[in-house]
Amino acid sequence: MKNNIFKAKNSAAISVFSNLRYKFKNEINTLFNAILIFVPFLFSSCEKVIELDLNSKNAQIVIEANISNMNEPAIVKLIKTVNYDDVNSFPSVTDATVILSDNIGNVETLIETSAGIYKSTSIQGTEGRTYTLKVNVNGKEYTSVSTMNSPVEINNLYISTISLPKGKQKMVSLKYNDTKGVANYYRIVEILNNDTLPTIFIEDDLKQDGETIDMTLLAKRQNEVKLKTGDSVKVQLQSVDKNVYDYFRTLLQLVGGGGLINQSTSPANPISNFDNGALGYFNAYSVSEKSIVVK
Repeated sequence: MKNNIFKAKNSAAISVFSNLRYKFKNEINTLFNAILIFVPFLFSSCEKVIELDLNSKNAQIVIEANISNMNEPAIVKLIKTVNYDDVNSFPSVTDATVILSDNIGNVETLIETSAGIYKSTSIQGTEGRTYTLKVNVNGKEYTSVSTMNSPVEINNLYISTISLPKGKQKMVSLKYNDTKGVANYYRIVEILNNDTLPTIFIEDDLKQDGETIDMTLLAKRQNEVKLKTGDSVKVQLQSVDKNVYDYFRTLLQLVGGGGLINQSTSPANPISNFDNGALGYFNAYSVSEKSIVVK
C-alpha cells in the first residue's frame, strides 16, 4: 500500500463482516462472525479437499469479553458455533457462571442481563490492573487473563481526501505519539453516526517506537461506506495487550481483501487467549477517542 495513503507501516485493516447477519442488534461483533472461517475449501495450490466437521453436536463455546477504562460495565457475550447452513442463528449460552477478578483482590460474579449477555455491576476497568475472567458452562471452565495498559492520546483527527480507482473519497485520518520504550499494541475502531463500522485496524510499534504515527483508516469493503458532509465520526484508539493484538492479527491473516478467505491460508481459528478450547478473546483495554464532523 502506498505510503501517502497509509503512513503507518505495520498497520493492517480489513472488513470481516460483509454479508453477515446475526442477533445482536446494531452491534458489530468480529468474534461471532469469525466462526465462518470453519468452511471447507478447495485450494488451487493443493488439490485436496479439506473436510471440516460443522455439526452442531461438536459446537464450541465462543466468548467475546471486554472491559475498558470508560466507566462502563464489563460485558461478556457467549454463543456456540453452528452448522455452516445456520449462520443466521447463533445459539446464546445461558445460565453460565461468569466470574471477573483483578490483581488487587476484587471479585464479582457477572449478571446475565439477557440471553448470553453477562455484565458487571461493581468492577470497572482501571489502567495498570490485570483482570482474570472465568467462564463456567455445564461444568467446563474457560479462563483468560488480560492486562489494561495505559492509553495513548489521539493528537489530531482529520478528514483526508484519497484518490482511489473509483474516484476521490473522504477518509478519516488520525495522529498519535507512540510511547517510547514501551511495547505498544493498538486496535483502532471507527464509529460512524453512532454505528461501529465493520472493519478492523490494528497497529504495533515494533518499527516505530516513540514516533508520531499518522494513519488513514483505509480498507477494502464489499459494502463500502462513503463519508458525506454532515456525518459524525468517532475514532477510538484502544491500547490492548499482546495476546489480544495476536487474536486480531491472526484473524486478519485468515481472511483476504474485502472479507474473503485468503486461499493461501488453511482454514483455522484466530489465536484465542482463553484456555480449554474456547474460541474468542478477553480484552482489557484503555481508550482515547476523538470525534469529527465531515465538512
